Formats: sequence, structure tokens, C-alpha cells
Amino acid sequence: MEQGSISAQRGTLEDPEVLQNVPGHVIPILEQEFDDFKTEANKFLAGDTPEDEFIKFRLKQGVYGQRQPDVQMIRVKLPFGGITPEQMESFADVIEKYVPLNKGHITTRQNVQMHHIPLPEIEKAIRELSESGLSSREGCGNTVRNVTGDPWAGVAKDELFDMTPYVGAYVRYFVRHPTTQAMPRKIKTAFDGSPRDRAISGIHDIAYRARIKEIDGREVRGAEMLVGGGTSIMPRVAPALYDFVELDNGDYLKIAEAVFRIFDRQEWLRVNRARARIKVFVDKYGIEELRRQVEEELEGDWVSERDFSIEHRLFVDDERESAPAPPQTYASPNGDHREFERFCATNVAEQKQEGFVTVEVKITRGDLTPDQFRGLAEIVRAHSGGYARTTVQQNLLLRWVREESVYDVWSALDALGLADAGVREINDVVSCPGTDSCKLGITSSMGLNQAVQERVQEMGITDPLTRQIHIKMSGCPNGCSQHHVADIGFYGASIKVGDHTIPAYIPHVGGVYEGGEVKFGTRLKLRLPAKRVPDAIERWIRHYESTRQEGEAWGAFAERVDTAELEALVKDLSMPVDFGLETMNTFIDWNRNVPFEVIRGEGECAV
Repeated sequence: MEQGSISAQRGTLEDPEVLQNVPGHVIPILEQEFDDFKTEANKFLAGDTPEDEFIKFRLKQGVYGQRQPDVQMIRVKLPFGGITPEQMESFADVIEKYVPLNKGHITTRQNVQMHHIPLPEIEKAIRELSESGLSSREGCGNTVRNVTGDPWAGVAKDELFDMTPYVGAYVRYFVRHPTTQAMPRKIKTAFDGSPRDRAISGIHDIAYRARIKEIDGREVRGAEMLVGGGTSIMPRVAPALYDFVELDNGDYLKIAEAVFRIFDRQEWLRVNRARARIKVFVDKYGIEELRRQVEEELEGDWVSERDFSIEHRLFVDDERESAPAPPQTYASPNGDHREFERFCATNVAEQKQEGFVTVEVKITRGDLTPDQFRGLAEIVRAHSGGYARTTVQQNLLLRWVREESVYDVWSALDALGLADAGVREINDVVSCPGTDSCKLGITSSMGLNQAVQERVQEMGITDPLTRQIHIKMSGCPNGCSQHHVADIGFYGASIKVGDHTIPAYIPHVGGVYEGGEVKFGTRLKLRLPAKRVPDAIERWIRHYESTRQEGEAWGAFAERVDTAELEALVKDLSMPVDFGLETMNTFIDWNRNVPFEVIRGEGECAV
């Protein structure tokens, strides 16, 4: 059956016969939706549809408004981060045609976003992307957003089992589902099969962590089900709703829908959409009360009306079948190969399948040009198992690479400007787009990202413990960069000086998101002018290196010395200055050339 031949009626569950086990094809494509978008966009541009009504419509198609007038952002969902070479080339083509900035952006939720696209071009862009199976459906709005997962799922030595098939079934069940089209707020979901929890389950609205349980003498696959996590202005680590829910019988889908039905009925949450996440319900009533309501909900007639079987929905793909054969010839480094050795030490990891490795590609600030997309597509075709996966650190993971081919892969990446070593280290700084595009942005977090990376490089850090420090920054308190869980995190703010305003950041220290633990950092009682943040980071790092105890990691150090000591180290940097010619630079944000002012529109996440 062709992709466009199933019913295009909104709010219905999908015909499982169209489901394909190819990344990007996880979400069925409905051609009628593109026709509808063109019609509705033309009606809005002609003044026949109120803006608030049109916003709700386009958000479900993954089209988000920007702070700049008359342009939009498209957020393409990549369930579990999967992306094929053909889809990379599709991104390249669409970016060249329709994206003025000539780049795509990998997000911390494993999506790819494209910015500054005029509304009349949107329908053409999403239609062309769909030809390779890419979908932006429900990339925005009060829906089930992109479902993230461990990029090493299926190849990691430490995983209990591969959760990828169950991600596919979850996505296929809830996309376009009538229960999840207009909830009080969005739902962010994660799946992880490793005790290291690389998907950061605890900060999600709902998450599943792999578990195995013996039931009636047989081993049963299941998951610990977490509900009520999140960052933003009310950070919470998700508690366990159930210690074990079965996967193969579809219980995890049934219980999730019960949770969403309860959540959808909370009219009191709709009053203030800024505080309408499911974590607010859990925080108010407790996880035990939610569990009681779920048990009651599961007694309803709706359960018998649903098909929770997952066999036809599972994402099942044997990457080994597509893995390259041992190369007959392969290159090796000549002469000085320290850069390659460092790349192997930080970016390359053995798979549990003998003879294969993963190669993590550092994508600076998550941005890729069309040429880089196309070059990566060729590398994936030649050297991987058929597709790659984006990561929650805005990088890209190549899987099923032959050990002998690593130097060839590194050389090809080097030609694309993508061979940097040190993924998930101090020079792999993560940020949201900030005022580059977001209506809610206060500061240029992308500009600060660049400045911090440059400072870290200038510092020439070689100490292994220092290199493990993670730095993240968001352009506002909402936390799209996950700054709450960073070793050193920042969110955008401002400092008022008379009639003028200084762009500033509020720091957090001591967050944790690796090794199976999630811990929110402590907010320091400081507002640092944006231009002084790199100086503050350098002072903290040098102090850490000179005063830490033997083998003491940054997180333990920050907890031991207390926040007062860290605040005192940079207190002078937090002092505002009078506006004048000599101090003008302090009043200008990174990557800007005019005095700073807070221009914050109404975000559409809560529409």
C-alpha cells in the first residue's frame, strides 16, 4: 500500500499496514495534510482565518512561530534519533531551497529544526521532506512530541535489551491519536535500556527504563515507568509510577493512554499554560494519587475499544544485515597522528557486536550545512549499518562501523570540518537557539556558546577530570539546552542599569545527568553580564584544578566547597557598569552589534 493511500481523516488511529521499519518512516505520511496546510496557510494570509486558530493548526504540523515576523521554524521529528542517508540529502535539498541561514539544527530532543522559512514556502518544504519519509507531524503543540532514546540502543555493551522496537510502537500508537491532540500541555517521552540512562529519563514527562522480570518461570521484558519529570521554571525528577510494566503485551501503551486521559481532563491546568505540565499534577497530588487514578481509569469502557497489540507496530530492523563487510583495503595514519588518536579515544566506542564500533560526530552547536548533510550521507552509506542517530547532546552517532574503517571515516569527517575530538567533553558545549529565533529567548545563547567554546580551546585544557565538565546554556529559564543538569549551566536574564539593560546569565553548578543519576544543579546568587561569562568559567575551572582533592570530579568539588566560594570567585564580574563609550561592549550581546534590549514575545509552546 502506498504511503498516501490511507485515510487522511484527523484524529483517527493509523492503518498499521503502511508502517515501514525505516527511520523516518516510523510516522506514516498523509499527503492530505500537506494539501490542508496549503489551504489553511492561504486562508490565513488572506485574512480569512484568525491568527490564534491558525497557530493551533500549524503547530500540529510541526511549524512554529519565530520572534522574527513572517517566518517560521519547521521541527522534523526523528523518533529515537534515526536518520537515513536519503533523509540527510532531503534535508540538504530543502535547506538550500527554503532556509535563508543555509543550515539545519539538531536539538537536544533529537529533532532537526530549520529556521526563518517564509510561511508560503512551508507547505512545499514539508511536502518535499515527506518524500524521504520525514515527518514534522506533532513536532509542536500540546501533543506527544518526538520520542527520544539512547543512540547506542542495540549496540551498547551495557544495555539490558534494545528498546528501539518499543519506541516505534509507542510513536505509531500516539501520533494523530484522538486523546493526545489538545492536552493541557506537551508530553516529552524517553526510552532507555542502559543503566547509564543516556536518554536522561528523569527529566521527562513520561519515560521507560528497561527491566526484566521472571513471571511464571519465564523472563518477561518490561520497563520501570516514570511520570512527572521536567526542567524549566519548576524542575522535577520524575518518580516511578510503576516499577514494572510489561512491554510485549502492550501494557505500557495502555497505561500511558490512561495517564494522558487523566491529564487531558485537568481543566485547572489549562488556566495557566505556563505551569500546565503533568509534573504539576504529580507535584500537587503525588504519584500515589496518580497511580490510584490510573487503576480506576483502566476499568473504563475505552480499554476494550482499543487495540494495544504491538506486533504490527514494533520498529524491527536488523542493522547487521546492512552493516558493511570487512573492507578489502583501508587507510591508516601516516606520520603524526595525535589528532586521530585523540578522536579514537573520545569519539569511538566498541559495540557489543565484535568487529564493529560506533563513531560519535561532534556537531558544533548542532548546526549542519547542506554540504555537511550530503557528506555525512555518503559516510553513512559507505561505512555504517544504513542509518545514523542524532543524540541528546546535539551530535550524530554512526553505528556499525568496521574497526578497520575508522581512519577512513575520520578522514572523510575531517574533509567536512566534522572531525573534532572530545564529544561530551568540556569543549562540546550545548545551547538552544535563544534569540537567534525563539520568541521566548532573552539572550543569544548560541553566541555565548561560540564564545565559551573559543575560550575553552584557548585554555588548552588537557586535564582528564576537567575535560569531563559539561557546559550548557539556555537563552531563557525554560531549559531547552538542559542547563539544569549541566556541571556548569546558564540561563538568559538581564541586568537593568538606569535606562539601559545588560544581557546576563544566571549560573547553575553541580548538575548530573550521566551514569544513571539525574540531579539538578544549584543556582548561584549571581547575574553575570553575558560578555563576562567566559571569564567566570575560566576562574572556576582554574580554581577547581588548583584546589580539588585527589581524583575529585567537578560535581563533588562544587558540592564540597559550597556555592558561596564559587560566588565569591566571580563576584566582581557580576557588578554592573555605567553605560558609556568605554563600557558599551558590556551592553551588547554576543554576535550582535546594537545595544541589548529585552524583546520577549509570547511563546507558542503553551498555545
